[in-house]
Amino acid sequence: MTDTPTRRTQEQRRAETARRVLDAATELIARTGSRSVTLAQVGEAAGYSRGIVYHQFGSRERLVEAVLDRAQQLDLPEYAGDGLEHLVGIVESYLRAVSGGSVSTLAFLQLWMEAVAADPVVAPLFARRDEEFRRFLHDAVRRGVADGTVRSDADPDAAGSVLMALLRGAGLQFVATPPVADAPALIREAVRTVRTAFAATS
Repeated sequence: MTDTPTRRTQEQRRAETARRVLDAATELIARTGSRSVTLAQVGEAAGYSRGIVYHQFGSRERLVEAVLDRAQQLDLPEYAGDGLEHLVGIVESYLRAVSGGSVSTLAFLQLWMEAVAADPVVAPLFARRDEEFRRFLHDAVRRGVADGTVRSDADPDAAGSVLMALLRGAGLQFVATPPVADAPALIREAVRTVRTAFAATS
């Protein structure tokens, strides 16, 4: 008796096609940025035609947005009663993820640099996401002030922006030329900076 292979459903085939296209687009953007990437290039890299890529994502802009959405899926810790440790955990987890040098991380940093340079496609994609990330950091600081682990005079709005600058700026050091030589040391210094800057004084 032999096993009969299970036929993939149309939905499974569509999901596999989308994954391969997204993988190819992510790799291309990680190498060169998004400005020179075309749907035809992505289709060729994924083993499909330009038409398949267009059918899956509708436009180059939506494909870039999908790459960005995937790249921003970081596993950051949740608040567990200690606001300062939550901030430290966010900084450490973010920088460890970025320092890993994954293709998605490199694509994200390429896209962020394009957004900073006011790319008309990428900049609007980052506007809402950056505001949400600042709000996430703002809320983390606010909770720390409320639970007494973060200094009471910390301004959550300003602190959120400072923390975001620290994370993004440190992240760029991993793809700079030359890149930072000792990633663990950079992460330790970033953590020490956050502790020193935000710890409540007794």
